[in-house]
Amino acid sequence: MLSSSHILRRFCCLSAAASSPSSPSIAPAPFRALTTQKKRLVFLGSPQVSASVLDALLSASSAPDSLFEIAAIVTQPPSGRDRGRKLLPSPVAQHALNKGFSSDLIFTPVKAGEESFLSSLRALEPELCITAAYGNILPTKFLKVPSMGTVNIHPSLLPLYRGAAPVQRALEDGVKETGVSVAYTVRQLDAGPVIACEKVEIDDQIKLPSILDGSAKSKALPQDESRATLAPKITPEESWLSFDQKAIVLHNKVRAFAGWPGTRAKVSVIDPKSGQHNIVELKIITTRVYGNSEIQSGETDDVFFEKGSLVFSCGGGTALEVLELQLPGKKVVNAAAFWNGLRGQKLKKLSSLSSA
Repeated sequence: MLSSSHILRRFCCLSAAASSPSSPSIAPAPFRALTTQKKRLVFLGSPQVSASVLDALLSASSAPDSLFEIAAIVTQPPSGRDRGRKLLPSPVAQHALNKGFSSDLIFTPVKAGEESFLSSLRALEPELCITAAYGNILPTKFLKVPSMGTVNIHPSLLPLYRGAAPVQRALEDGVKETGVSVAYTVRQLDAGPVIACEKVEIDDQIKLPSILDGSAKSKALPQDESRATLAPKITPEESWLSFDQKAIVLHNKVRAFAGWPGTRAKVSVIDPKSGQHNIVELKIITTRVYGNSEIQSGETDDVFFEKGSLVFSCGGGTALEVLELQLPGKKVVNAAAFWNGLRGQKLKKLSSLSSA
C-alpha cells in the first residue's frame, strides 16, 4: 500500500520533504498575520495514517522555499481509547503537540459546522484546506472558507470506492489494482474533480504548488459518474462469514477486515460418544482458498483437518482453509493446535449469518 508520507513528499515537490524529521516545526501564533507570503494551509485528519501525512506537510512547510505554512490543524475531539477509558487526543493532535505545534491552533469541533469553530477558521483566512481521513462531514459553509478550496487525499482510484472504507472494500473485492487520488472536496461524497491519481506510486509530476498557484483547478478532471462505486462504512455485523458464499469471497473478507472488525464464524463441537454438542464462536485470522479440486467425502457441514489447516466447504463447490484462529478470550493458535485440542470431537460449520 502507498505510504501517505511519500505521497505528500511527492505532491509538495520541495527540497525540505527529504529533510530530517527532527527539524523544528514552525507553529504560528494564534490568529496573527503571517510575516511571509506563504499560503495559509489548514490540515484536517485524525487517525495515525493522517499523522504521517501531517508529518510530511510539517517537514515540507519548514523549507526556506516552501509555498505554504500550516496555519491550523483540525481533528476529532479526544476520546477514550485505553483500558481506563481516559480521554486522549487523536493521533494527529498528539503528533502535532509532539512537534511543538501551538495547542491554540489545534481545533477539535464535534462537528465541522459549529459556528464557533467556523468563526475561528475564518479569522485565520486560510487559502487551502487538506483533508486526510478526518472523519467528519464538511458542510457547505466550511467549504466556502478557504479561498482556493479544499482537497482530499483519498486511498482509491476515484471514482472507484467512494466512502469511508476504500482500502478495506478494495481488498474485500479482491481487486488487483488500487491507488491514491487527490480531489477537490464537494458536498457529494468523494465526487469532486480529480487533481491527480496514481495506481502504484505517486510520481514527481504531481505537485501541491500547482494547487496553490491556482492552475490545478482548471486542469482537474470531473469524475465519470457511470464508473463510481461505493465503499460504505464497515459495521460489526459484517464480520460474520457465510459459507454459502464462494471461498475466494470469504478469503478476501478475512484479509480486508483483519484490523477491524475481524471475521467470525460459529461451529458446533460434537462429542461422538455422548452426542453432546456445544456452539463455539471462532475469530478467523488467516485463510487461503483450498487448492485441491476434490473436497473430502462426508457431510456438507463437516469441517475436516488436512495438511495443517481446517477446511470448510463453501458455495460453488469451493472450500476455505483456515490456518489461524482464535477462541474468545484466548490467544491466536494455528489450526493444528486447535484440532488437537478437540481430542477426537467432530466439528461442523453453522450458518453464521443466521446465528449472529
